[in-house]
Amino acid sequence: MPGTLRAGLLSSLLLAIWPALPAQARCSEHVPQARPQNASRDIVGQDLDTILERGFITFAAYEDFPPWSYEQGGNPVGVDIDIGRLIAEALGVTARFILVAPGETLEDDLRNWIWKGPVVGGSVANVMLHVPYDSAFACRVEQFVFTGQYHVEEVAIAYRRDAYPDDPPVPAYFRFDSVAVENDSIADFYLSAFPGGQVSRNVQRFPTMAAAMKGLTDGKTKAAMGPLAQLEAGLSDELAVHAPPLPGFAVGSWVAGVGVHVRYRALAYAVDDAIVAAIQDGRMAQIFAAHGLSFRPPEMR
Repeated sequence: MPGTLRAGLLSSLLLAIWPALPAQARCSEHVPQARPQNASRDIVGQDLDTILERGFITFAAYEDFPPWSYEQGGNPVGVDIDIGRLIAEALGVTARFILVAPGETLEDDLRNWIWKGPVVGGSVANVMLHVPYDSAFACRVEQFVFTGQYHVEEVAIAYRRDAYPDDPPVPAYFRFDSVAVENDSIADFYLSAFPGGQVSRNVQRFPTMAAAMKGLTDGKTKAAMGPLAQLEAGLSDELAVHAPPLPGFAVGSWVAGVGVHVRYRALAYAVDDAIVAAIQDGRMAQIFAAHGLSFRPPEMR
């Protein structure tokens, strides 16, 4: 992301990924919100019939977020972009993309790009890609349908093979060895506090995960820590990656899916059907493989 931090998505993850409630207790303690009023500002987006009739569907995806969504040669590319095209193909329409900067929280992003639209400039999309899913968050935020879960993300460690020929590093190693992170990322917060700040002096911060991986490739650090897919996207022959246990890390993995306006449940069902079919027949795994990434499907509903 431009600047020093993909702050909005980080905040989104920290807000959205809470310990899941037991299945039988889901939403049991939730107090329903006031429903959106039936005013023109709330009637935004298009239903499935309108999308099919006009022949295209719009997706919001995060900008400068390789390997998921970014611009290359003036065109949107990445795993999430390919998933959007897969959904559009299943619906028999073309895909259009809006690459957006993350807000302060996931609720901000969904409000701006799915529910109401941004205050200044731009318009809502039909579907938002790469939405972190958590059942408690879904109970609390009622304006959206959280569906189409397509991948389990996890925090991992990339490392130089020559620095660790026999024993891949774990966080405790960074009391002595240097490690690259994206500034103010989840990995940065974790290592800065682990344990009692003992490794913080060896943490080297970079403006993006891609820059952190380049620093690792260039030998500026011995390891890098961050989301597995972003590490895999920056791997070279000199590097390897693994996902060791992370003591005390409550947010070590999360599920990515999509968000759709609650008014358009038929669209949400169609999008979910397209994603489930692609997981089951192997097309989703092919998308990840084409980008050199590991695919971890969520548990099927």
